[in-house]
This record gives sequence, C-alpha cells and structure tokens, in this order.
Amino acid sequence: MTLYLKYDFNELCRAFLKEHLNALDICYTINSINEVEINEELPSHKQEFLEDTFRKYGIEIVTGQKSNLVERIKSTIDDMLRDKAKSALKLSTYLSENLNYSYTHLSTVFSESTYTSIENYAILRKVDIVKEYLCNTDLTLTEIAFRLNYSSVAHLSGQFKKVTGLTPSTFQHIMVNKKKYELKVS
Repeated sequence: MTLYLKYDFNELCRAFLKEHLNALDICYTINSINEVEINEELPSHKQEFLEDTFRKYGIEIVTGQKSNLVERIKSTIDDMLRDKAKSALKLSTYLSENLNYSYTHLSTVFSESTYTSIENYAILRKVDIVKEYLCNTDLTLTEIAFRLNYSSVAHLSGQFKKVTGLTPSTFQHIMVNKKKYELKVS
C-alpha cells in the first residue's frame, strides 16, 4: 500500500517547534519557522538538550553568539593562565563554571569555530607566555614552570619544543642574539 501525503511544511515546522519547546517548559514566541524567540534565560542543560534534539532532525541552531563565546573562552583561558592560583584548577571545570556552559558544549563550539581543541589552544597560549617570560624577565625555567603549573621543567621543555621546534634555552639564546643585532643595526 502506498500513501500519498500532502502537508503544509510551515505548519509541520511550527508543530515540531511547539512540541519540543513545550516539552522542555520553555517560554517562547515563534516569529517564523526559521526564528524562535526564547523569552527566558535558558540553563545550559536545557540549551544542550534542545540542540541535541534538533540536531537529530537535521535542525541546527544558528547564532552569531558562537564567535562571541569563542572569544570569551580564549579570554577566560588567558585569565586562568596568568593567575597562579587559577592555573592550578582543571581547565574544563574552570571554563564551565566561569562561562555557565557544559565543557562539552564549549569544546564543540570552540573546535567548530577554530578547527582546534580548547586543550591545544591552552597549550599554545602557555607556550606564548613562556616565550614572553623568557624574553622579558629573568625568571628561570623552574620559576616559569611553577608559575604556569607545569608538573616539571622537563614537561614545560618538551611541550615548548613540540610547539616551536626549539628548546626554551635555544629560543632564549636566539632572542638575545636578535636583540643584540637589532641594537647594533640601530
């Protein structure tokens, strides 16, 4: 038996939205099938559930807030790395608590927007901070490792070399020679 169906796509979409938003007890206004105004602050668990539910039906929630959230993630990571007390905390917990989203959501948005993971970004930022310390302070590698909460100088050195291709001491030597050369040329 074959059934031939006639349906109103707009009505189908409205019914779908109403059913799922009502099930979550969300206060909303449907402006069009492509625009739903949420009239309350959604807790992150409801937002994630809604996104997961919609995704199952091939619907993606599109927001201009993704790039804003990515910048907030980067800023929060930088804040964390520059404060010794904060850098001792677990990154995923710190981000979740400060940005009020689950780490899974933050990680997904970040990787979709930047094509890298939050963890990789944090490592790159740590290495950048190590470079700053090596160039602009008299801190030893041990002191730098302690400030950035590395488990050891060997861990810091290994990560630094993996990212830059140089050991921290080689990098520092190159930068000192560069500064000397720039002074001679000036």
